[in-house]
Parts: sequence; structure tokens; C-alpha cells
Amino acid sequence: MQKLSPTQLWLLIGLTLAWGLNWPVMKAGVQDYPPLTFRALSMWLGVPVLALGLKMLKVPFAIPRAHWRELLVLALFNMFIWHGCIIIAIKLLSSGRAAVLGYTMPIFSAMIGAWVFRDRLPPRAWLGVGAAALGVLLLLAHEFVHLAGKPLGVILALVAASTWALGTQMLRRTAMPVPTLAISFWMTCLAALVMGLLSVVFESSQWKLPGRVTWFSIGYNAVLIFGFAHATWFYLARSLPPMASTLSVMMIPVLGLFSGAWALGEVLYWQDWAATALMVVAIGSVLWPKRA
Repeated sequence: MQKLSPTQLWLLIGLTLAWGLNWPVMKAGVQDYPPLTFRALSMWLGVPVLALGLKMLKVPFAIPRAHWRELLVLALFNMFIWHGCIIIAIKLLSSGRAAVLGYTMPIFSAMIGAWVFRDRLPPRAWLGVGAAALGVLLLLAHEFVHLAGKPLGVILALVAASTWALGTQMLRRTAMPVPTLAISFWMTCLAALVMGLLSVVFESSQWKLPGRVTWFSIGYNAVLIFGFAHATWFYLARSLPPMASTLSVMMIPVLGLFSGAWALGEVLYWQDWAATALMVVAIGSVLWPKRA
């Protein structure tokens, strides 16, 4: 629970815009294209973008051999399961509802932090968790009938959110003596290998040349998501307390919801507007400075 520095604030704004707008972008990209292949192509094209960023910032790439196993575990929970499950969920659900389900992550993160890692949460942190949870329920209020017909998408999104929450808690506590950007780079490389393998096994019969919309979506994800957003998120997750780094991104599903309505014609209800106010409460509960 702390006040953001100017750098952290601007990174958070950029992260929110890039990730929030990406939900309808991803939905458009996978509508007529195999989702795992879409994700693999985005990652492989994003790796050199991220590598160029490390080079320009003169960040060392090396990870000591003693930490390779921990790196693999971090990649499993922060990248492999999240990306594999959520990209299939987006194929099955609307982009806005997939964003909402995916961003139940802060709620899972608070629970895991309190019950597994014995975090002591102040009352206003629980206020933020409650506001975020109520916002999610409101956003899903008109979707239960549709979700009941697509249980696989719902289950995959919730599995993705819960494992990402655990991964965030683990990343926050890692003692790896290397820059966060180096961890981000190698986790992205490992995830690209895994997504590529899954694409070969499950989707090789569906491979085809992407259309213009799909190429745009792949390029957006390569540059803004894997070249910028993931590295920014990992930096914030390591530099901010767990509750601040998780609840502070709760505007992302709201932006995903409204951008999906604007770009893809997904219908909005009064619950969407009420949930927006609750997400603001959730963010304020962790980022508003304490009185001296």
C-alpha cells in the first residue's frame, strides 16, 4: 500500500491502455484463426522487440544457472497457463466478459496472499477486494445464461486468473539477483516455445496465412503486449506491494469491456457503468496515500 512514483504512474497508465484495448484486438484476431497459433506468432515476433529494449537499456540477459529452475516455475504460473487458457477463452467468450473473468486475478491474489503467504491486509485493502469482486459480479449479471452454455470458456478464464494470481505472488517474492526485464525476456522466450509446441500438436491442421485483421492483432500483441506490457507488469509486480500491484490494474477489464462494445458492438448494461465506479473504489483503496 503505497503512493506510486511518477515513473510507476506513467507505466501503469501505459499498461492499462495497452492491455485494456488488447481484449477486442485479440478477439478480432482469433475469430477466424487458431488461437494457440495466434499466441505463438505474437510471442515469437515480440521476443526480438523485447530483446532490443534490453539492448538499448543495457540490461544484462544472463540468468545464473542456480535460478533456472525458479525461472521455469515463474514462467509456468505467469505465462504458460495464463496465455494458453485465456486465448482459448477469448475465442469462446465475448472480449469484454473474457477480460472481466481474467481480471478476477486481483481477488484470487488477495486470497492467496492472505491464506498462503500470511499477508496482513489492512481494512481498506479488503474494501478494495470487496469492491472489485462486486464489480465482477455486476459485469457478469447479464451473462449467466450465455456463460452456462459455454462452461469451458468460463473455466479456462478462471483457471488462467487464479494461476496468474499465484504467479504474481511468487514473482513478488523472488530473490533472483537479476533485473526484472531479464526475467521477463526469458519467460517470454520459454512461453513462445511452449505455445509453439501446443500449436503444432493441436492446430497444425488449421494453419493458414493470417488475414489483415489478424496480422494487425499479432503485430499489436508483439510490440505493445510482449514488447512493453508484460515487462512493465513484472516490474510493477516486483516493485509494488502485492495488493497495490494487483488492484491498481482493475481499470483494464473496464477498458476492455467498453472498447469491445465500441469496436465489436458488444452490448453494455447499467451494471457495466456501476462496475466502473466500483473499480475506481478498488484502485483508490490501495493507491490513495495514507494520512501522515
